[in-house]
Amino acid sequence: MTIIAAGGTDDGDLGTSAAKVERGLSDAESGAGVVVLPDLGSAVLTVRAVLEDHGDAESVLLADAPFVEGAVAATVTAAAGGDIKAVVAAAEEARHVRKL
Repeated sequence: MTIIAAGGTDDGDLGTSAAKVERGLSDAESGAGVVVLPDLGSAVLTVRAVLEDHGDAESVLLADAPFVEGAVAATVTAAAGGDIKAVVAAAEEARHVRKL
């Protein structure tokens, strides 16, 4: 399991770089698939655009999950041997975890 950060623009500003997303997808792919957890709306748009050109839609899944809580749940599930669909489900279920 690999966690890759792909935030920010190529020149270090706020935003999302398609090139960074593409590199992150390539670096993270180990054969089991890649789960993407975007933080904000612009990241969702950029990731969707990159995925349209990616080709293998089943090996990369975009999770509609809270960024931090989803990342923790996804990491735990992946480390326990969960497949890509279980990892996405765990990330998305994190939305319902109460803090107080």
